[in-house]
Amino acid sequence: MTQTPPLALDGASLSIADVRDVAVGRRPVALSDAARGRMLATRAVVAGIVERNDVVYGVTTGFGKLSDVHIPADKLAQLQVNLVRSHVAGVGPELPEIEVRAMMLLRANVMSKGFSGARPDLPELICAMLNAGLWPVVHEQGSVGASGDLSPLAELAVTLIGEGELHTSDGRRLPAAQALAHSGLLPVVLAPKEGITLINGTQAHTAVAALAVTEARVLWATAHAAGAMTLEALKGTPTAFDARIHDARGQDGQRESAALLRELLANSPLRESHRDGDPRVQDAYGLRCMPQVHGPVLDAIRFAEGLIGRELNAATDNPLVFDNGEMLSGGNFHGQAVAMALDVLAIAMTNLAVMAERRIDRLVHPDLNEGLPPFLSGDAGLNSGFMMAQVSAAALASECKVLSHPASVDTIPTDGSKEDVVPMAMGAAWKLRRIVGNVRNVLAIELMCGAQGLDYRRPLRSSAPIERAHAAIRRVVPPLGDDRMLSPDIQAIAEAIARREFVLVEGGRA
Repeated sequence: MTQTPPLALDGASLSIADVRDVAVGRRPVALSDAARGRMLATRAVVAGIVERNDVVYGVTTGFGKLSDVHIPADKLAQLQVNLVRSHVAGVGPELPEIEVRAMMLLRANVMSKGFSGARPDLPELICAMLNAGLWPVVHEQGSVGASGDLSPLAELAVTLIGEGELHTSDGRRLPAAQALAHSGLLPVVLAPKEGITLINGTQAHTAVAALAVTEARVLWATAHAAGAMTLEALKGTPTAFDARIHDARGQDGQRESAALLRELLANSPLRESHRDGDPRVQDAYGLRCMPQVHGPVLDAIRFAEGLIGRELNAATDNPLVFDNGEMLSGGNFHGQAVAMALDVLAIAMTNLAVMAERRIDRLVHPDLNEGLPPFLSGDAGLNSGFMMAQVSAAALASECKVLSHPASVDTIPTDGSKEDVVPMAMGAAWKLRRIVGNVRNVLAIELMCGAQGLDYRRPLRSSAPIERAHAAIRRVVPPLGDDRMLSPDIQAIAEAIARREFVLVEGGRA
């Protein structure tokens, strides 16, 4: 078997797909030779500043509100260690492994740009930790997204100096020095500026964002498969997806959504069975307006992908070191760009959940489901069928609405009001992650109900893509006869969604 070559970090070419390959697929990583050369050049600039005892923020001064405090030369190394230790103040649940791995990758990649003034030793150690399956304990709460994700990144930084705790590839949680030693790695001793380099940046919330936007693509495609299956089960009409309608409006995402629905529904015998003599002129909005709602979701995903993709290779330290010998203080650590992308994506994904829940209700509602059994149960009354599945979907959709309130419009001044406008990007990140999970479960419920609806339309068959989706559902969940616990069924289909089993046709590839 051919081993995947290491991903070479150069600070310029990292993609969202690369992040997933390393965070989820465990692709090995290494620092490129070009990046090593750039880092050595700007490290020499920092060494010159220290030698001359110049007053430069973050190198020979305190931090934030304490930037006017000059630090003597014999205390500069301790200054960096104190900074890292003091900024470990996170609370709440731990970030999951894949998000921490993504954060580690992004932090190493940003240093490899050469604007940090750090030695190559730092990103090389992070790469070695990724390759060894080591990842730090990082808490979800405690970052406002400027001056970067200070606390989450500090929880990574302390492990590089042998403090804090690391998870290991065999499931243990060990003191960092012990875990590093077991993998044959040595902690670093921080040199001037390297502490602030490690914690100044947007890499925690951007890591969550990169993984979430990847899943959003999958859910967008899945929502079309689920919606098309529901349309078929309810004997709806695809007339509303005619290209002429969507060309007349001219919205890109809407046109692509309609085209995907047409491809999913093409050549359906079930559709042909009720084409003539159907008294309905048009379907309810949840069916008819899928392109008008799903389409803008695709537009939002692309907007988010653009901002997040650029941030993966952004220099977000402060100050930045340039190879001409200058060191400039600025604000590239401010997370407003990704925070806004996260908030937009949260609103978009919530709309997928809302539409799917309304379609679920139409499938189970005995007054709306076009002759299907009440709650899709053949013995309704004795059995409740999918009654509670719709209730769960309603709860999830409602929670998404609450979580879609934007975080990036809020601010609370920090650091003695030196940091007076902050973007709350980390809050936007974990909110979106929860919304993505909710949408996956709502779509799992719709697919489960839609498959049951198709079962009641037998012997008629749907289109080839929808029949593939039906088969994928039936591989993990049998039809519902007498009542049973539905939670395991929902989970099984949600896991199939995560495996991309409902990305059915070329136009809907994630």
